Amino acid sequence: MGVEMDKLVVLPCNGLDKEAGALARELSLHLTRQGAKLVCPVLYQRSPARYKKDLAWGELLVIDGCKTGCASKLARERGLKIARRLNVAEMLDKMGIKGQKDPVPETGHLSALLSLLPDMLLLRKEEEEEERFEEILFSESVEMKEFMVGKFLFKVPVAGYYFNENDCWARVEGNLARLGVSDYVQQSAADMVFFDPPEIGAEIDQFGEAGSLESTKTALDIISPFSGKVKAVNHRLVENPELVNLDPYLQGWAVELELADFSSERELLMDCNEYYSYLREKVEREFREKYG
Repeated sequence: MGVEMDKLVVLPCNGLDKEAGALARELSLHLTRQGAKLVCPVLYQRSPARYKKDLAWGELLVIDGCKTGCASKLARERGLKIARRLNVAEMLDKMGIKGQKDPVPETGHLSALLSLLPDMLLLRKEEEEEERFEEILFSESVEMKEFMVGKFLFKVPVAGYYFNENDCWARVEGNLARLGVSDYVQQSAADMVFFDPPEIGAEIDQFGEAGSLESTKTALDIISPFSGKVKAVNHRLVENPELVNLDPYLQGWAVELELADFSSERELLMDCNEYYSYLREKVEREFREKYG
């Protein structure tokens, strides 16, 4: 298979009410028959110490059923280091198969997934390694400048970011840019509950839509400060949209672009100092209009 099963620990989805969850379970059982160790998500939630030895034994593979990523969420809540991640719904999509709502797997779906599994495990590992390299590229901590209006505190990076008037930002490193929404947006929108990313390889125009977010209060588009090709999306944000609220300028990034025309397009944007002044004036005006 190309992956050492005796070094793999599998944490599957526990949702068996749909086909994707049932298939995640079947894939996990298949891997344990090949030598991997299995962590039952229900038992692990009740008694994590039970699996302490197994989890220290090898690399953790998380197998989510649908795109809500409950197994990934469990792993992150428990502080586990995920080495590989598979999503059954995404695997079915790659094969042009529509998943069923019925929890009993459709004939042929499991065998199709098993045929794809070796390549997906290797590909996922390569993608994780590439993501770790990109995290190093964008890992530098960011100094913030703050201001208060009423009881509300707002943060803006000191340098390294470009903003548009839609309160969306781009952090540029070489020919790459990560996009996201500002601290002002996350405070105004309240708790984020869903992130809908664009397709990898999609061409985004300057001030075009680069995905969307939904919160408990509203839905909003991420308006790209720059044009370019979508190189990556933040899969952590897909699984945990609340990262926008927790860390809007770093962990809460949404999309990574390969830039098309940075030098001319940046002239239409605000740097950090300009955005700080723009935002402060905007928030103070809104506060006066609301509270007098």
